[in-house]
Amino acid sequence: MRILSGIQPTGQLHIGNYLGATKNWAELQAKHDCFFMIADLHALTTPQNPKEFSKTTLSKFIELLAVGLNPEKCIIFIQSHIKEHAELAWIFSTLTSLSELERMTQFKDKAKKQHTNINAGLLTYPALMAADILLYKTQGVPVGKDQTQHLELTRTIAKKFNSTYGKVFWEPETLLVKEGAKIMSLAQPLKKMSKSDTEESSIGVFEEAQSIQKKIQRAVTDAGKEIKYDPTKKPGISNLLTIYALFSDESLSQAEKRFKGKEYSVFKKALADLLVKKLEPLRKKKEKLESRELYVQEILHQGRERAQSIAAATMEEVREKIGLLKA
Repeated sequence: MRILSGIQPTGQLHIGNYLGATKNWAELQAKHDCFFMIADLHALTTPQNPKEFSKTTLSKFIELLAVGLNPEKCIIFIQSHIKEHAELAWIFSTLTSLSELERMTQFKDKAKKQHTNINAGLLTYPALMAADILLYKTQGVPVGKDQTQHLELTRTIAKKFNSTYGKVFWEPETLLVKEGAKIMSLAQPLKKMSKSDTEESSIGVFEEAQSIQKKIQRAVTDAGKEIKYDPTKKPGISNLLTIYALFSDESLSQAEKRFKGKEYSVFKKALADLLVKKLEPLRKKKEKLESRELYVQEILHQGRERAQSIAAATMEEVREKIGLLKA
C-alpha cells in the first residue's frame, strides 16, 4: 500500500507526536511504500519568522531521520520543494465548493484561535492537503480522529475529479492511529499535549535527561494515592500510566499491576527513568546527524528527486485530462 503523511516544521517534536505519529511511521516504512513530508506550506497559515523558518524546517527533517525514518525504505521530502503541490491544490480548489470548506471543523477552530488573521489559506487548507495526498496516488493515510473530516473531503475531491475528467486518483482510505496514542498535557491532563503548550506541559523527544526528570516530577497528579487508570476520576495519573505503557510496550493493566500499592513518587521516578532510557539514543542520533551536514543534504536531495519524478508524472496526467495547453 502507498502511504503518505506529514508534519509541520513548527514547534518541538514532543512525545505525543512521537507516539501518535512518527514512531508509527518508522514501523509502516518496513511494510509499505511510504512518503513522509515536512508540510512547510501548511505552516504559512500562521505567521513565521523568515530568518528562522528554513532552520526549523531543516531541523524537523533531521528529527524525522533521528526517530527512525530510513531514506532507503521511504521517501522523505519538503513540501515546498515540489511545486506540483501548489498547482494541484489550485485545480482542486476549483472543484471544491465554498460551503464544503466552511464546514471543516478545523477551519472553525483555527479561525477562533487566530481571529485577527483569518487568511484564505486557513479556508483552502483542505484543498492543499488533498493535493499532498492525491499527487502521489496515495492509497492510505495514517491520521488522528481530528483529521478524518479532511480525508473524507479528499476522497470527495478525488471522486469529483475522476467523474468529471476521467480516472487519475485513488480514493485513499483512513488509517486511524491506534488508540491510546493520545498523550495529554502534563500540566492540564484534560487537554491534549500540544506543540503550542507551555514548556512545562510537554516533553520533547530530544530533551536532556535532567529536564525530563524535572518535568515528570512536577507533572499534575490527582487526589488519593492509588495508581489506577481512570481518565474521568484520575486524569493525571491515567495520562502518566498511558505514557509508561506505550514506552514500555506493556498494557495499561500490566502497568497498573507493576505500581500497585506504590507511592506516586516511586511511579514518577520509574517513568522518568524509562523516558530517559528510551529517548536518550534518539537525542544522540540527532546530534550526530546535525554534525553530518553533507549527508543530510544528500538525503534531502534524493528525497526531492524521487518525490518530484512521481509528482511530475501525475501532473502531466492531470493537465492532459483537464485540457491545459502543453508548454
